[in-house]
Amino acid sequence: MSHLPGRGLRVLIADDHTLVRESIVSVLEAAGVCQVVGQAANGLEALALAGELRPDVAIIDLSMPHLGGLEVVRRLRSQCPETRVMVLTMHDDQEYLLHAVRAGATGFLLKDSPASEMVAAVRNVGEGRGHFSPQASRLLAEQLRQPDRTLDDPYGSLTPREREVFHLLVEGLSTKEIARRLGISTKTAENHRARVLAKLEARNTADVIRYAARRGLMR
Repeated sequence: MSHLPGRGLRVLIADDHTLVRESIVSVLEAAGVCQVVGQAANGLEALALAGELRPDVAIIDLSMPHLGGLEVVRRLRSQCPETRVMVLTMHDDQEYLLHAVRAGATGFLLKDSPASEMVAAVRNVGEGRGHFSPQASRLLAEQLRQPDRTLDDPYGSLTPREREVFHLLVEGLSTKEIARRLGISTKTAENHRARVLAKLEARNTADVIRYAARRGLMR
């Protein structure tokens, strides 16, 4: 993994709130530990920028439009294996942490963490050490003591494309709007929507939204 001379780690920030992104940029650049090379406002944009920029570290919000953070982390692991991922979230429960780690994250930071911890987390993740709060470390240790515990994928058996359609349905887009957003035909979008509903045992979009809320997949 190569760093720009004198510029430190190359970082991509993905969060749908502009103020949050700008705050992170200010904190990291003031500390002088990295160069923020890209900013994304949604999951699909984050994947595209990561593929183009190949950052050392990607800071990924778990709750983003178009494609959720967990799926972004999972795809980054295969599409950009040299990029280390730190997830940023407001949720501190065990399910979020374990799903993020299994998806490929090597850092886990809460949004209410102090600026100094953000700087330390990026440095640790970028240098390959990982970064987890004391509470998160305890939860991971507990999981190691109970390796047989099952942890279902919150998306169930949805394919990568169906996961994209799932998030667009949750955002309230119509089938035609989904087709335009993804660059596919309306008929193909209809087929994807039908499979999403069938796999989730949902009768309509409202059921899909309720499923997303129960599984922590809402923005």
